[in-house]
Amino acid sequence: MKRTAANIVREYGPFPDVSAVHGVTYDGTNVWIATGDTLNAVDPDSGKTVRKLNVPAQAGTAFDGQHLFQIAEDRIQKIDPDSGRVLATIPTPDGGASGMAWAEGTLWVGQHRNRKIHQVDPQTGAILRTIESNRFVTGVTWVDGELWHGTWEADESEIRRIDPRSGAVLERLEMPSGIGVSGLESDGADLFYCGGGASGKVRAVRRPKAVRS
Repeated sequence: MKRTAANIVREYGPFPDVSAVHGVTYDGTNVWIATGDTLNAVDPDSGKTVRKLNVPAQAGTAFDGQHLFQIAEDRIQKIDPDSGRVLATIPTPDGGASGMAWAEGTLWVGQHRNRKIHQVDPQTGAILRTIESNRFVTGVTWVDGELWHGTWEADESEIRRIDPRSGAVLERLEMPSGIGVSGLESDGADLFYCGGGASGKVRAVRRPKAVRS
């Protein structure tokens, strides 16, 4: 298992009227952050908030290329990003939900204290597969066939690459002490966007080159 210090290349925020950043996703242009009562789009070049959708947004966020998916308490809402209208709703897995990602036509939903990641049918909410973790699961993301998730316990937080079949930890990026990872999303290239919880910040972390070789 490879273990290295996370390379934080940029910090965004804190943002006006944002007390915490929960879920994070990326639509190819903007970084979307779940802030409790709103889902905010942030321009990653300027760091400015460019749009807000008034939807409950207490945990993980995902983007399927056309729609946003947002965890709101015990449900996952499918949202039109242009209008902010909720198009459909499915239940979260029993035990709650923290992070969320889109891959292979399905949602991947993290469970914090249950230490699990569920592959979920986006139409019905049915659980298709479950991956066990040995740490609390916060954000979840897929990139280039690799499954990564955030962890956050006490003052220690990491971004972990795990085997999607066994859940075995393959690589760990350790965040500095006191800096947590709530939401997690890849930009599809060499960055991870990490929600910073109550700091109200988003941090861009460099994805290790060795992983892509």
